[in-house]
Amino acid sequence: MRTYIYIDGFNFYYGAVRETAFKWLDFKAFFTCVLKRHHQILSIKYFTALVSATPKDPDKPIRQKTYIRAIKSYIPELEVYYGHFLSHEISAPLANASGGKRFENVIKTEEKGSDVNLAVHLLNDAWLDRYDCAVVVSNDSDLAEAMRLIKEHHSQKLLGLITPGERKTSKQLQRHADFVRKVRRGTLAKTQLPNPIPGTTIHKPLGW
Repeated sequence: MRTYIYIDGFNFYYGAVRETAFKWLDFKAFFTCVLKRHHQILSIKYFTALVSATPKDPDKPIRQKTYIRAIKSYIPELEVYYGHFLSHEISAPLANASGGKRFENVIKTEEKGSDVNLAVHLLNDAWLDRYDCAVVVSNDSDLAEAMRLIKEHHSQKLLGLITPGERKTSKQLQRHADFVRKVRRGTLAKTQLPNPIPGTTIHKPLGW
């Protein structure tokens, strides 16, 4: 079965691996374990945005770029698609207001574009008949409409859903999925990339 996989990178990172020792993940090996043997993984599409350094973590973009280089070098089926970050100042209410001050100005950073890019690729690949099964790796309910349209217009195609993290699977997404899987720590642990990546000088970042 021709299978395409669509990964919401930030949803996966924050839901599945952020607080673990399993960030150096081999996505091809991971999905080969999670899916059944009849799935032929032809494409893994990874949707993310480049992060910026912060005073507390100046090496954050270096670690991210190192990982992206690693998975692009090691997994020939994988492509990376970029959204972007927007930062702006907003006025937010204080949790414990005192002294008459009820609001504080803060910088809000939002990742934009990845969910839209994922939805567009998911739909376009269906219309071009590139897959028999598409697997969405996210728990973002904004993707529900794209999944609904595929089931309405391409009912013969299977839609899988893999949800990262401990939160309950989105009912909006689950409604349009033919099967649902959760990300398991044991599977993450046994599907790590080699260190270094063979034929390169790419090493796992320190602290990972």
